[in-house]
Amino acid sequence: MAAYQDPGLTSLEQLSVGKLPRRLLQLVLGLALFGWSMAMMVRAGLGVMPWDVLHQGLANYLPFSFGQIVIGVGAVVLLLWLPLRQWPGLGTVLNVLLIGLFADLGLSVLAEPDSLWGASALMVAGVVLNALAGALYIGVHLGTGPRDGIGIALHRSTGRSVRLMRTLVEIGVVAIGWLLGGVVGV
Repeated sequence: MAAYQDPGLTSLEQLSVGKLPRRLLQLVLGLALFGWSMAMMVRAGLGVMPWDVLHQGLANYLPFSFGQIVIGVGAVVLLLWLPLRQWPGLGTVLNVLLIGLFADLGLSVLAEPDSLWGASALMVAGVVLNALAGALYIGVHLGTGPRDGIGIALHRSTGRSVRLMRTLVEIGVVAIGWLLGGVVGV
């Protein structure tokens, strides 16, 4: 597998690359769908993405909604970028602000499935929607999400592969989330 290829654009250069209005619309749509996909997987009750295990675990102890915790964790992770000399793009900041809002919106309207078939269908739909959402927001090149960026920053500072750094970070957040009562599943 090839090493991570940095597009080499600063945050300001990302904004100056063509078709900005279309890219901003695509970014916001991707982030909205990402939040909805998170809500779908949470409602399915069959397991969630690694960082959402942490979000669920924290929700067991903090007086905030799931989406508010997603925003708070994103902001804390973004602060961790600073000593690692990783700088956010506009997409990074909007990721922090919007995904949690859309996750809460999705959780407010999605009912819990009443059967394993319903839960399975909701889970599969959430995973597919998540893939589409990721392609939309990553494809605009306006910055990584804060959680993805921490793996890239650790790669740059340690010289280790992005795969290793991201895997170690995600094992850590799953373990902490699980200890706090987050759901680890399929």
